[in-house]
Amino acid sequence: MKFKMIIAFVQDEKSDLVIEVARENGATGCTVITNARGEGLKPEKTFMGLTVEGQRDVILMLVEEHLSRHILESLSKAARFEEEPGTGLAVVLDIDDVIGLGSQMKTIEQEIEKEI
Repeated sequence: MKFKMIIAFVQDEKSDLVIEVARENGATGCTVITNARGEGLKPEKTFMGLTVEGQRDVILMLVEEHLSRHILESLSKAARFEEEPGTGLAVVLDIDDVIGLGSQMKTIEQEIEKEI
């Protein structure tokens, strides 16, 4: 079985939505790294030397490769990544090998069978 890593960088208020949508579309879990900072084309405004910006979260999801594109598109649509600049972005990376998914393998296999 092959896997992909979806990494979503999102405004903290959208984290729960992104996790929920990912689960609804086949993700079996995630890791959330909080309090990340990002900067786009236009630097955020500052007030007395402090950056005035919302917190960002980094959400890591290891998913079966056949589900990855569908999950990615679902995240983008639900969180409005394309419609609302600065709300977030998501990328997919290839994974060569995985250890430690024994407890989730049955669920992952069932999700794949539903898709096929």
